Amino acid sequence: MAVAGDPENRVGIVVAKNQLAKQAGVKTTDTVWQAQKKCPGIIFVPPHHHLYKEVSDKVNAIYHEYTDYVEPASIDESYLDMTGAPEFYKLSEKELADRLRARVKNEIGITISVGVSYNKIFAKMGSDYKKPNATTVITPENYKDILWPLPVSDLMFVGKATTAFLEEKGITTIGELAQLSKASAIALLSQAESSIWAYANGRDDSTVKPWGYHEAAKSVSHGMTFKKNLVTEQEVRTGVSFLSDKVAMTLRHNGQKGVVISVSVKNPDLKVMSKQIALDHYTWLQHEISDVSMRLIGSFWSISEYAPIRAITIGVSKLIQAGEEIEQVSLLDDEETEKRKKQDKIESAIDALRKKTGNKAVTLGFGKNEDIGIK
Repeated sequence: MAVAGDPENRVGIVVAKNQLAKQAGVKTTDTVWQAQKKCPGIIFVPPHHHLYKEVSDKVNAIYHEYTDYVEPASIDESYLDMTGAPEFYKLSEKELADRLRARVKNEIGITISVGVSYNKIFAKMGSDYKKPNATTVITPENYKDILWPLPVSDLMFVGKATTAFLEEKGITTIGELAQLSKASAIALLSQAESSIWAYANGRDDSTVKPWGYHEAAKSVSHGMTFKKNLVTEQEVRTGVSFLSDKVAMTLRHNGQKGVVISVSVKNPDLKVMSKQIALDHYTWLQHEISDVSMRLIGSFWSISEYAPIRAITIGVSKLIQAGEEIEQVSLLDDEETEKRKKQDKIESAIDALRKKTGNKAVTLGFGKNEDIGIK
């Protein structure tokens, strides 16, 4: 069995699987068809995000009783800085981790696996090392024995492409990567990717953020896999308008504007083409994001039944806080500037209306199209 979004509407990525599916080779992020090929007869169930969030909040509340430094990494993972806690509770690090496991099991009814270490990377890898319901302690003395024999693909931030590249170079384990010299790692991987060599050696000084800390978003994007392939301009415009509305609403909610608009298009073979453009001004307007996105798509994609579109993602980046933008405005720009101001008033008024009556009260530039999955 696996949780896989909504296979009927083709949002078919595996986000979780049970032990039997795992034994059959099913992996997180497999597509539905990949999982079915590996495990014929697999049963898919849809996610229940409201339930996951409810459980996640309860688990993090237990963590917060022990430390103010609880940093959720995802819906089902958190980093805890427990410095000083073992001495305070007169327990060893492992005993304290075991207490957390017992409380979560007894009070919430689920099991957790805990990694205890001296940095975030090794703590995360320790939590993955033994499942379910286990504690793994990784220290400066034992990390080579525990982690270095593992496949290099088990190291955090090593994806499929990097794994294949390293294996081509004869590096198949974390230890083999770690034992390269720093200069060799940089020469092999580039300066940016050489950080994984540091992680393999336990070099990670990133801190755990305090409870409730929220870092300002650097970009906002929304994507959708459509219920059926888009083959007409009107279908594409409906999808783009819908996604642009979600992006614009998120930007205004965050009080941010962006200057770079990007579009990614995926075909039925899962091949992706992307393009972006930098505007000469900052925006959070749905109308503008939608129009620019349509022009971008038209510049690299011939919309027709011969070039069907499976999924689209719209993004805005290079964000600043609203009010901080400085624009060069000439007399020739006055008319366009006034149009944007009027549109800003319209969309702000719609935001206010949605807060009172719900997000579905008003739509901007698109209607429902249940054939493609927009209700």
